[in-house]
Amino acid sequence: MNAFNDLLLFLDGILGSSPWFPYVLLGVGIFFTIYLKFPQIRYFKHAWKVVTGKYDKKGAEGDTNHFQALSTALSGTVGTGNIGGVALALSIGGPAALFWMWMTAFFGMTTKFVEVTLSHKYRVKTEDGTMAGGPMYYMDRRLNMKWLAVLFAIATVVSSFGTGSLPQINNIAQSMNDSFGFDHMLTGGVLAILLALVILGGIKRIAYITSRVVPVMATLYVIGALSVILYNLENLGPSFISVFQDAFTGSAATGGFVGAAFAYAFTKGVNRGLFSNEAGQGSAPIAHAAAKADEPVSEGMVSILEPFIDTIIICTLTGMVILSSGAWHEKHENDFQRSDMLILAGEYSQKNETDLTSVSAYLNEIGSDVKPYQGEIMVKEGKAVSGGFTILNSRSFAEDVVFLLPGEHVYNGKLNVIDGLLKNKEIIVRGNSLIHSASLTTEAFTRGFFGESGKYIVTIGLLLFAFSTAIAWSYYGDRAMTYLLGARSVMPYRVIYVAGFFWASFADTSLIWNLAAVAIVVMTLPNLLGIFLLRKEMKETVDDYWVKFNDEHKKDS
Repeated sequence: MNAFNDLLLFLDGILGSSPWFPYVLLGVGIFFTIYLKFPQIRYFKHAWKVVTGKYDKKGAEGDTNHFQALSTALSGTVGTGNIGGVALALSIGGPAALFWMWMTAFFGMTTKFVEVTLSHKYRVKTEDGTMAGGPMYYMDRRLNMKWLAVLFAIATVVSSFGTGSLPQINNIAQSMNDSFGFDHMLTGGVLAILLALVILGGIKRIAYITSRVVPVMATLYVIGALSVILYNLENLGPSFISVFQDAFTGSAATGGFVGAAFAYAFTKGVNRGLFSNEAGQGSAPIAHAAAKADEPVSEGMVSILEPFIDTIIICTLTGMVILSSGAWHEKHENDFQRSDMLILAGEYSQKNETDLTSVSAYLNEIGSDVKPYQGEIMVKEGKAVSGGFTILNSRSFAEDVVFLLPGEHVYNGKLNVIDGLLKNKEIIVRGNSLIHSASLTTEAFTRGFFGESGKYIVTIGLLLFAFSTAIAWSYYGDRAMTYLLGARSVMPYRVIYVAGFFWASFADTSLIWNLAAVAIVVMTLPNLLGIFLLRKEMKETVDDYWVKFNDEHKKDS
C-alpha cells in the first residue's frame, strides 16, 4: 500500500497538485464567465424559477424533473468534500484555502452551466428507454473525437470509485467509529447492502431517494453548524478576516499549525473546491441529462445553483465552524495513519522559531535543509529511548508519542525507518497532533451549544451526505459503462462498485484521498478541453434560448 500511495502522490504531483492545474481549472471558469458575461449573476434568479418548475412543458423527454436532477447532482457533490474535504484543506492550507474554494465555486458556477448545457444538448435515449448523457456524448457526437470520449468515460468509471464510492464510506466508517464505536467493517457491510438495494433500481429510484434525502440532510447540517458558529460568535469576524488576509500570502503558523505558503494554500484550496462542487469535472451533466427539458440551456441554468449551494453555503458553514472553534490548529490524541506520518532526521522543536521555519519550508516544498530520517529507533515500554529524529503527523509536530502492539500492548524493541517512513506495519503509533478530514469537523462540532452531542450531527450528516454521494456516483459510472460497453456491462459494474465501497470502509484514509485527487483530475482535463472547443456553439445556444424564451414569455420579460 505504501508503494501504491507513493505512486498516487507522484501522479497527484504532476496533475492536481502541480502548479499549472489550478490555473487551468480557474482559467476556463474565468474565460467562460467573461465570454458569457457573468451568467452566474445574470441568470441566478431565473435558475431558481426553472428549478421550481415554472417553465416546465408537458411531454418533455426525460426521466426526472428539474428538482430531482438537481437533487441527484447535489447528492453527488454534497458529500465528504463538504465535511472532510474542507477540514482537510484547512488543516494543510490554513484559512487561505477556504478563499480559493470560494473562487473555484464562483467561476465554477459558469463552468457547470456550460458543461451541463452541452451534455444535455447531445444526450441520447438508450435501448431500455432511459436517457443517457454526459461529456462523452458531446465529445463523440459533436466534436467527432471518439478517443476523447472513451478516455473521459474510462476516467468517469475510475472516478466513480475515487470520488463517489471510496472516500464516502471511508469517512462514514471513521465518523461512526469515533461517535459510536462501531467497527469499520460492520458499518461498511450494512451500508454496502443498502447501497446495492438502492442502485439496482436505476435512475428513477435514485432520483426519488436523493430528492428526499438532500433537503433533510442540508437542513440538519445547517442547524448544527449555526449552533457552533453562534456559540463562538466572537471568533467569526477574525475567522473571516483571516481567510481574506491570508489569501495571497499564505497562512502563518499558529498553535500546532506550522503554516502554509501561498502556493500550497492556493493549490489545496482549488483542489478541495473541485472535489466539493465538481464544477468542470463533468459528473453533474450525467445526472442533468436525465431531466425532462426540451431546452438544454434551461437545465444548464439549474446547474448554476449547485456550486452556490455546495460550496458558497455548505462549505463556508463547515469552514467557519472549524475556524471559529479553533479546533483546526489544536493537537488531539489520535492514532497516526502511515500516510500522515513522517519522521525527520534531527531533533526539532516547534517552540524554536528557526526549527519551525525550517520544517515549515520543508513541508511547503519551498526549499529546506531538513531531511527524512534513516535508521533505527529504540523503544522501551512504548516510548522512544533513542534520539536524533522528530516525528510529524498531519503536518504537525507530534507529541507524547507511544508505540503499541495490537491489543493495546506496549512495544519493546527496534523500529526500522527508511526515507522517513516507519516500516514496522504491525505497530500502532499514537500521540497528540493536528487532525484532519471528518475527525476535525467532528471535533469542531462539539464546540457549540450542543456540546459533545454535536458530533452526532456530523456523524448523521456525513452518513446522509456521503451515502447519497455514493448513490449518485454509481449512476455516473453505469452511464459511462453503458457508453463504453453497452447496457449489459452495468450489472457487473454495480457489483464491483458495491464491493469497492465495502473495502474502503476499513482502508487507509489518506490513501483514499490521494486516489480521489488523481481520479478527479484525470476526468476533469478532457472535459475542460471539450467545452473550450465548443465555446462558440455554447454562446450561440444561449442566445437562441433567450430569443425563444422572450417570444414565449413576453409578459415575464
